[in-house]
Amino acid sequence: MNNIRSTLATVWRIAAPYFRSEDKWAGRGLLAAVIAIELALVGLDVLLNQWNNRFYNALQDKNWDVFVREIGVFTLLATCNVVLVVYQLYLNQWLQIRWRRWLTTRYLGEWLQGANHYRMQLQGDAADNPDQRITDDVKLFVDRTLNIGVGLLSSVVTLFSFVIILWGLSAAAPLHVSGREFEIPGYLVWGALIYAIFGTALTQWIGSPLVSLDFQQQRLEADFRFNLVRVRENAEQIALLRGEPAERQRLSDRFGRVVGNWYAIMSRTKRLTAFTQSYSQAAVIFPYILVAPAFFANKIELGGMMQTASAFDSVQKALSFFVSVYRTMAEWRAVVARLDGFETAIASATTLAGSADAINMASSTESDEIDLRQLLVRLPNGTPLVSADHLSLRTNERTLVTGPSGAGKSTLFRAIAGIWPFGSGSIAIPANATLMMLPQRPYFPIGALQAAIVYPAEADAFSSDQVRDALISVGLPRLATQLGEEAHWNRMLSLGEQQRLGLARALLHRPQYLFLDEATASLDEPSEAALYSLLEEKLPATTIVSIGHRSTLAAFHQRNVVLVRDGDQFALQSQSEDAKHP
Repeated sequence: MNNIRSTLATVWRIAAPYFRSEDKWAGRGLLAAVIAIELALVGLDVLLNQWNNRFYNALQDKNWDVFVREIGVFTLLATCNVVLVVYQLYLNQWLQIRWRRWLTTRYLGEWLQGANHYRMQLQGDAADNPDQRITDDVKLFVDRTLNIGVGLLSSVVTLFSFVIILWGLSAAAPLHVSGREFEIPGYLVWGALIYAIFGTALTQWIGSPLVSLDFQQQRLEADFRFNLVRVRENAEQIALLRGEPAERQRLSDRFGRVVGNWYAIMSRTKRLTAFTQSYSQAAVIFPYILVAPAFFANKIELGGMMQTASAFDSVQKALSFFVSVYRTMAEWRAVVARLDGFETAIASATTLAGSADAINMASSTESDEIDLRQLLVRLPNGTPLVSADHLSLRTNERTLVTGPSGAGKSTLFRAIAGIWPFGSGSIAIPANATLMMLPQRPYFPIGALQAAIVYPAEADAFSSDQVRDALISVGLPRLATQLGEEAHWNRMLSLGEQQRLGLARALLHRPQYLFLDEATASLDEPSEAALYSLLEEKLPATTIVSIGHRSTLAAFHQRNVVLVRDGDQFALQSQSEDAKHP
């Protein structure tokens, strides 16, 4: 019961916001229509149950006129049933896509809010494969929640509707055992209840391991798919290293886990299906066993027996709702758990950014410099990495940051960008300042070249002439005629060409602070020198801070900041000649 309450509380927390959102009236209206149609279908079932009595009595009495009339009644009821089922499905699907669109938009917004997606990775595997959670899990959550919710409501209404009918039929057809008649009020209802309790208890006992197995299966499937994408994205490096056998073995191992877990699901599902099918088949004959003695004792007619069997079947199915949907519910609970974990990971990443133990990102209105005060950058496990105190990145000055590999230079840049929260101290950024970080391997979205270059701005934020001029300036004139061409540019271009495109992006955006994290490392020294001269010429008001290992870079910077070993961490030391700015 605790698990059920916990699951329902989680479902309510995930589902309720949609019905209070800006799309609430459409959502509520569609949900109300789906529920109204379901209630109408239950009403039709009651009418069909009464029709059973009249129809089979007409057959027993060989009454042709009543038989023909009841055929007409059935045709009318069947037509109404078809129309209601079709429109219920249509409105249900309409509600599903609207609800799914709202949930997907919400999760995308929260996942991509303030570098949450990056901090979630830093926290470990708290929410593996967010792509699957936003696509498959959201889709399954909406579908299963609606179907299970509407099915449960239908079962409750059906139960109350047919219990009344079945209770009355129990009096009309008293229990007969060995020729003796027993007056047990509502014995058919009690028989259906006992049968359903027995089936539900055994189903839970047999099928309970399916919840964890389904959760594991979804995780393993997503992990296998993710690694296939990794191979596709890194095809060139794998081919150059002749890594195909290693990748084949690695992927085979991961798929082997998928297969192994699937075999466990197969074994458990076989047992569950064997029981549920036996239970369903026995349910067909069980009401006749109870009522047949009264029929042969001439206490009821054939129509009464058929109506009793139909009503018993409806009550038994309503009481056995969880037996019939157990496999679906196991999958649904696994989906709910995954979305709950995803929301928890997002909330944790959001909290991490504003934690008292995180680096304090301040907005300064008194200075036009980036100031590092008592800054200590740590690894996620708490290990100290880089420290800096009373260090300023001066406006319009080009600063070179050097130090041993692994000293934390790139992590320092991440901290200044505000996406690395682990540490203490403060980083003060001038109010309304624009920062741009260019890593060694820049990112370009798949699409038109112009949109890829001006990212993250909209494609029309800069004119085509501006983009062409930038391309020509950074030495890529051949691409100037391909601005409308769509491609996967991170694959199409060499790393050196990608770095040139990154600098073209900087020329267009003209940030106040430009951080170059080995952003020209794949270029030869003459090309690198030409591009640094270009930045100095085109971006005279931009403060440039570079990470690099080449000694030739010193000529293009006015200041050198070195990371030197200080105990178990590295400390920033400035080699500026200006003693006022250490």
